[in-house]
Amino acid sequence: MTDDRSQSRAEHPLPEEEAVGSDDFQEQAEAILMESDIREEEPEATEASVVRQEDPEEIERRTSEEAAE
Repeated sequence: MTDDRSQSRAEHPLPEEEAVGSDDFQEQAEAILMESDIREEEPEATEASVVRQEDPEEIERRTSEEAAE
């Protein structure tokens, strides 16, 4: 999905993204835009369902307590 949108997004990350850093801003931009496009097409889609569509093995399952640690 390398297009003008993802290229621009990669060149201008949000301040909080820049502060954290990234191994690959281009890949990060593509993932962010893919999720955004899916949510526009399917507003009821949750973050978990977006991840599932790309790769079900990437879903991290944690309890509330584990997430707070």
